[in-house]
Amino acid sequence: MPRGTQKTQRVKKPFPWKSLAGWLAAFVFLTTCSVVALKARDHILADPAYTLSRDNKMALSFQGMVYSSRTRVLRVFDEDFGKSIFSIPVDARRRHLLAINWIEEASVARVWPDRLVVRLRERKPVAFVFFRTGVLLIDRLGVLLDVPPQAQFSFPVLSGVREQETEEQRAAHVRSMPAMQEDMGYLAKDISEINAADAENIRVVAKVGDSPVELMLGDANFGARYQNFLNNYPEIHKHSPRARVFDLRLDDRITTKE
Repeated sequence: MPRGTQKTQRVKKPFPWKSLAGWLAAFVFLTTCSVVALKARDHILADPAYTLSRDNKMALSFQGMVYSSRTRVLRVFDEDFGKSIFSIPVDARRRHLLAINWIEEASVARVWPDRLVVRLRERKPVAFVFFRTGVLLIDRLGVLLDVPPQAQFSFPVLSGVREQETEEQRAAHVRSMPAMQEDMGYLAKDISEINAADAENIRVVAKVGDSPVELMLGDANFGARYQNFLNNYPEIHKHSPRARVFDLRLDDRITTKE
């Protein structure tokens, strides 16, 4: 044999029985878990113990529902009675609830073994709005709300809002109200109507004495301008008894419009 030549001998590796056994054990475990899970799923979907039943008065309960239409809310869950609570798509039900104008936020939770709990946060109206189609309420976000039967609200009327406007456009009109009401303080109780069509010239209707008057207040110093008007109204009324519109936008004068 030539010098420097080496003979390489191959070593046969043992078959990985331990690894194969581990994989087989994992496969059997996962298969068993899947079968158990499927049987459990079939059980909770078919067993009457988990069924949303009309006979159970507590099967569907609501929290936070005051002015929302109960009929409309219940209609969201009509097709769920007689089914397992675990087959009910709670996310879809939540989206349907949010389509009801009075509902600002909602959640639907399954309660073991056969109940659903619905939690609602309703919108807070801030004013009435008058349209040709009728009287509605409006919230701070410009969402129009049906007036609930027998509900008692003491909000002013917000005019200058159009029904065909978007919620964002209506919300822009609504935003003019809080600043004016806050600046006027307790005097805001006299205001029955606020016209916010022009944010730079808020117009209001107030009852002064026994008569309603329309006042142009501008965009600032609402309380001071209104108080100055009240202080001078007896003298103004004496000279212009028929005047019903007054321009208060200049702090040092009151302009009467017959």
